[in-house]
Amino acid sequence: MKKNNIDRREFFKTAGTAALVMGGLGCISKGGVTASAAGAESEGMTYRTNNGNGDKVSILGYGCMRWPMIKDENGRDIIDQETVNRLVDYAMEHGVNYYDSSPVYLQGQSEKATGIALSRYPRESYFVATKLSNFSNYTKENSIEMYQKSKENFQTDYIDYYLLHSIGDGNGFRQRFVDNGMMEYLLEERKAGRIRNLGFSFHGTPEGFDELMAYHDQYHWDFVQIQLNYIDWTHASGRNAKAKYLQEELDKRGIQSVIMEPLLGGRLSKVPEHIAGRLKERNPQGSVASWAFRFAGTHPGVLCVLSGMTYMEHLQDNVGTYSPLKPLTEDELAFLEETAELMQKYPTVPCNDCKYCMPCPYGIDIPAILLHYNKCVNEGEIATSTQDENYRKARRAYLVSYDRVVPKLRQAARCIGCNQCMSHCPQSINIPRELHKIDRYIENLKKDTL
Repeated sequence: MKKNNIDRREFFKTAGTAALVMGGLGCISKGGVTASAAGAESEGMTYRTNNGNGDKVSILGYGCMRWPMIKDENGRDIIDQETVNRLVDYAMEHGVNYYDSSPVYLQGQSEKATGIALSRYPRESYFVATKLSNFSNYTKENSIEMYQKSKENFQTDYIDYYLLHSIGDGNGFRQRFVDNGMMEYLLEERKAGRIRNLGFSFHGTPEGFDELMAYHDQYHWDFVQIQLNYIDWTHASGRNAKAKYLQEELDKRGIQSVIMEPLLGGRLSKVPEHIAGRLKERNPQGSVASWAFRFAGTHPGVLCVLSGMTYMEHLQDNVGTYSPLKPLTEDELAFLEETAELMQKYPTVPCNDCKYCMPCPYGIDIPAILLHYNKCVNEGEIATSTQDENYRKARRAYLVSYDRVVPKLRQAARCIGCNQCMSHCPQSINIPRELHKIDRYIENLKKDTL
């Protein structure tokens, strides 16, 4: 891999001709369940090689933040373990061997559910990735307890890929990991082999990323998880650094990336109709989402691309896209840049449905409100004036669907602007401002005063 700066033209050229590493460990079985482990035939899953230890990692990784949920007998939301098992079985059978979770995903349920599903397979047939999510209590004692609990949840005595969770501007890298002695502890765990790869996930500015890169000589980051997609490549919103900059800085140092939010929380699979049309016209056989996944996987410095696949059809589509990956050509990359520029004309809120802002102390369903607004923007159901030709239709569509999607007691009108949610948002969204804007829009629709 080149360790010098890769500019846009070099990326296009390199990405279009990148040699993709394939591996084969054959089929293995345990408990009557058969899995195609870290390899498949030439037309199967594409693999990338970890430059540090030779791991053959599936280019498609399973993000375990969006497992399907059901209600228990007491009406509480719990993970649907039976469905998770089926999803993992399909993923393993089709060569997916990287599974990414966190102690805080799905109200703390994700790690255990993922561990139950994976424990039915030989431990060497998959890679576990999880995080030190010590946001609120970062004492060394609590941090160590969280790390040990993750191993217990995954029913393992080592973690393949361990991340310092969501490091960035104002997220207290020194307080959470350095001043409390946790970095020394984690480095010893890596030395002992109980952590096989140590890295961090990042949301923030270029300056914040540069600060973390300055620690590379001291800590030797084995990998870094970044947000990368064809919008954020050069059009990142808020205080987030452009993905192009982040990937180039990693390339300079020979650090491989793991990609999160290749679909921007699903927004790149639910694009406005005419944009979806131009994507389908260019590639009738591929889904709208496949463009985003091919983009994320095209760069040779990418080790793995994560996707939170709640439904089997999403998993099947993504497996198809990466079995094998067909890297984008220079023309296709330029086409996606044009698509990204078109997307900038739609005033959506950059919410990725990560739910880090939840729970709201006033019961507001923040992601549901923002995602409903984005859906209406993409579908042309946002009226700007009572004089609009389709005003009556748009007015009714928004008001009716809003009440269906968000219960009255969880709507934007209840926001008092306490700002508690803002510090948790990795996209740096001014959430109270957006909620108040949406609430004003709704009140104007109700009163016919747009």
